[in-house]
Amino acid sequence: MLKNLGALGIAGIVILLAGIGLIAYANWIVAVGMALVLAGLGLIVKSLVSGLLQNFGMF
Repeated sequence: MLKNLGALGIAGIVILLAGIGLIAYANWIVAVGMALVLAGLGLIVKSLVSGLLQNFGMF
């Protein structure tokens, strides 16, 4: 999976985790909520992209 992301995708994940860590340092309840929102958003985007690729017969 990591080789599909490329360097920019890995950097994005690192920045995302650093941001959640910084928020958790200030307030862990807010950080948990933001992590859940980001996970849900990621699942929605993945399902939308998968559906789009299936419509084009690519997946």
